Amino acid sequence: MQQLDVQSINTRTPQINQPLTPTPNPTVKITDTQKKLLRTFTVDEKIDWAGSIPFFGVHVVGLLAFLTGISWAAIAMCLFMYYSRMFAITGIYHRYFSHRTYKTSRFFQAVMAFWGTSCGQQGPLWWAAHHRHHHKYSDQPEDIHSPGLRGFWWSHWGWIICKRYADTNEEAVKDLTKYPELKFINKYHGLAPFILATLIFFFGSFLQHAAPGLHTNGMQMLCWGFFTSTTLLYHGTFTINSLSHVFGKKRFETGDDSKNNFILSIITMGEGWHNNHHKFPYAESQGIYWWEIDMSHYVLKVFSWIGLVWDIQIHPKELFTKDSNSNTAKA
Repeated sequence: MQQLDVQSINTRTPQINQPLTPTPNPTVKITDTQKKLLRTFTVDEKIDWAGSIPFFGVHVVGLLAFLTGISWAAIAMCLFMYYSRMFAITGIYHRYFSHRTYKTSRFFQAVMAFWGTSCGQQGPLWWAAHHRHHHKYSDQPEDIHSPGLRGFWWSHWGWIICKRYADTNEEAVKDLTKYPELKFINKYHGLAPFILATLIFFFGSFLQHAAPGLHTNGMQMLCWGFFTSTTLLYHGTFTINSLSHVFGKKRFETGDDSKNNFILSIITMGEGWHNNHHKFPYAESQGIYWWEIDMSHYVLKVFSWIGLVWDIQIHPKELFTKDSNSNTAKA
């Protein structure tokens, strides 16, 4: 299988072997007048009601899933689909396509891209392009979803359901656009969710006849396993944009408002250690110390043991020395 050439993508902390405390981008003081202007939305930043029908439709069906009844099998499917796809966002879209923190084969890269699109959060190129832009301008006027500048609801989901940011900025992901299969998957990102929903429905129908004692069926499994889990997945992911720059503890000075939050790390399989990530965006693991739970990192470690991924980038060794911990890290 072809090995991919991992390039240094990160803008805030670009090199793997670098000083422990890189100089953050200079913080630009935002005036109250600028903040007010940033919360005045343009026409193309208004809700695109027609284009957002699928997004809101998933919510409606997901919230009404209880009408199909509740079973342990449906709840188990809901949780499984939530966390398996949360990993697709955190471990794949974020840590691989956005930051290239590990290597893989071209074949598994395509598999991961398709897996990521099953989350219903656009394609890998779109996701990576916007995320790289966020790191370049974090909590500055150019940042698309800064909660401090543009408010909670905008940073949580407003920017996603407007027309202005619907297109993929291919200039920001030139290292990815050279793969035609990724461009195809990015363009037809709605294919994987449709296939997944169909498979879940037929799996539920199969269980209805093969294991009637589970008290489930195709429609119940579809509603809980796909629509409810997708709704939860949306908002679990969105909390990193809307909450992790507001609530938590700031261990490192990063030139932005990123913070570490234990609760968000559980919800998002490790992404809650957001201040760590903004300090060392090239490192695959978001948690630095053993007690900082990072489930996405654990999955990737297993993948590395079986040869699916390799060359996982780590934090600088100096970070774990006694002097470095006392001088640079504030738990």
